Amino acid sequence: MPGTFLEFLGLAPQSPAKRATVDVVAPSRTFAEVILPPATRRTLEQALGQVRNHDLIFREWGLGERHATGLGLAFNFAGPPGTGKTICAEAIAHALGRKLLVVRYAEMESMWAGETPKNVAAVFRFAAEQGAVLFFDEADAIAARRSSAGAMDQGYQREQNTTVNVLLRELESFNGVVIFATNLAANFDPAFERRIRTHVLFERPGAAEREQIWRVQVHPDKTPLAGDVDFMVLAEEFDATGGEIKNAVLKAAAVAAAETPLEDEPRAIHQRHFQQAMHDVLSAKAVMRQSLFEKQEDTTETRVTRAIEDAQARWTAAMRMTLYAAGAALVMAAAALGLIIFR
Repeated sequence: MPGTFLEFLGLAPQSPAKRATVDVVAPSRTFAEVILPPATRRTLEQALGQVRNHDLIFREWGLGERHATGLGLAFNFAGPPGTGKTICAEAIAHALGRKLLVVRYAEMESMWAGETPKNVAAVFRFAAEQGAVLFFDEADAIAARRSSAGAMDQGYQREQNTTVNVLLRELESFNGVVIFATNLAANFDPAFERRIRTHVLFERPGAAEREQIWRVQVHPDKTPLAGDVDFMVLAEEFDATGGEIKNAVLKAAAVAAAETPLEDEPRAIHQRHFQQAMHDVLSAKAVMRQSLFEKQEDTTETRVTRAIEDAQARWTAAMRMTLYAAGAALVMAAAALGLIIFR
């Protein structure tokens, strides 16, 4: 069972495990630091306009008197990892002058079995008290489709369905800003569609955006770049996300700093450092995508092997049944012989 409400929210002394569920962030990132495709930026600006004009629409224009629920603003940030969803959530909170309450639902659920719906409601209450922007990372975990469960997992599915129902109810009554971020928007329960005001698709950056991302990852005055560094070449060579470019820059800097420079030559990051670092980042990504249980190619050799294995299995089963029958017959014969001898 969770402790006090403040402990659950990470505002009182608690164990490291509990502190990992919810973070209260004072946002420092702005939209000037985010490089996005034009369509994504336009949608974000429209979403921000909805927040800023909320009082005008629902108070001065009277729409709040006609619509008692659903006055909050819920946004869905959907797209691949590393495309700027978390940074943009922080930038929205910064633009509004509000704190950002980051909820990592996966950890919250795993720690408080049976308490998840209550914890979801508590987070919304705290966000309302603080006037904070509520941000659900990996939101497909909490907003997953409700389903009917079989006997084996009925308890888990019942709690999951209850959690979704509580979330839907809280969204209806919440009068603040909620942002969901997901890589798997297709897994959302259909009921969320009408409760989310704006869906923002975060696409992979094009070459022009990638060049800008490369540039903003280094300090314009302090980062020592060699004369052969060409960010446009890197942008065209590697189809990478902002997160991957960030990792490559940090990796390249670490390698360059560890090298012993030639005599009278200062340490600097060269083009080869960035290229090798990006190759390493993308290679690591490919390794993570591999499956330990990849389906083998269905060749003639594999079909013959399966046929032999099936035949061996059938032969083993037949021999086992034969031995069982023979054993039973032997026991019966021994019993009959004993009756004859001792009669």
